[in-house]
Amino acid sequence: MNFLAHLVLAGDDESLRLGAMLGDFVRGRHALESYPEDIQSGILLHRHIDSFTDSLPDVANLRRLFRPPFRRFSGIIIDLAFDHELARNWGRYSEVTLEEFDRDVRAMLARHDARVPDGLKRFMAYADRRGLFARYRESSEVLYSLRGVGSRISRPNPLNRAADIWADLEPRFQASFGFVFRQVQSEVDEWLKSKSTTTGS
Repeated sequence: MNFLAHLVLAGDDESLRLGAMLGDFVRGRHALESYPEDIQSGILLHRHIDSFTDSLPDVANLRRLFRPPFRRFSGIIIDLAFDHELARNWGRYSEVTLEEFDRDVRAMLARHDARVPDGLKRFMAYADRRGLFARYRESSEVLYSLRGVGSRISRPNPLNRAADIWADLEPRFQASFGFVFRQVQSEVDEWLKSKSTTTGS
């Protein structure tokens, strides 16, 4: 899952949301333990979501649709495709508009600025320039983002040519997303219940 999906799956709890944003930027036990426990939970939830999503048969089936040289990078493409589908169908998953949600995320990050690593600050500066996350509704913006990701990967990759396969694969992303997302939502609910039972809260 990508940023937008992680934020939605974290629910309304601000610490979980912040952890959802930090998940891709906090590496290793020492870095994790530098955050308060409630934010650590959000980071760990982010990691669990990624691991669980990758284990789903429907996601494995999507990966098999990719041919070389795209297959090796299929996870990146699927993550952004799912954010695209979430943005396109936003009203099914949130009671506030996507634009309002965008503003809330930025306000949250501003409140916790001292805890936000430089990598996330750079991403949010990029997001501000591009009008994300709302513009994830547009296929063209997703393809632009994939080109950007590809340019930051040191090894050769085909992400700047994702448009070549997008039209063929987009119907499969559309068909798979809702079911996959419901499975992940259910898993998140169970994960949070288990943590609540463990902590006694």
